[in-house]
Amino acid sequence: MGTPVAPTFSRSALAPGLLGAIALLAGLALIDADSFIIIRYAVSILALILCVFAVQGTAWWWLIGLGPVAVLWNPIFVIELHGQGWVAAQYVAALLFIVVGVRVKVPVH
Repeated sequence: MGTPVAPTFSRSALAPGLLGAIALLAGLALIDADSFIIIRYAVSILALILCVFAVQGTAWWWLIGLGPVAVLWNPIFVIELHGQGWVAAQYVAALLFIVVGVRVKVPVH
C-alpha cells in the first residue's frame, strides 16, 4: 500500500446536475399545473450553478447548452411553451444536466 495522493480535481457539478435532472423529470408530471413554477426556479438556478462550475473547470462549451436552459426555464420572464416539444426539451435538458455533471472537472487548489 502506497501513500495516498491528493486529488487534482473534483466533480463539483455532479450533485447539481443530478438534482436538476431529478427536478426536470419530476416536472413532467407538473407541466400544465401552476406548481410548475417551482420546477422552473429549481432548474434555472441549478443551470446557472452548473454554468459557474463549467467556467471554473474551463469547460466553456457546456455554456452553449446550459445558457438556453437557464433562459427557457426562467420563472421571472416566462417563455410559454406547450406540447410535445416542451416535453422533449425536459428530457433533453435532464440528459444535458447529467452529462455536464459527470464530465465537468473542477481543479482543486
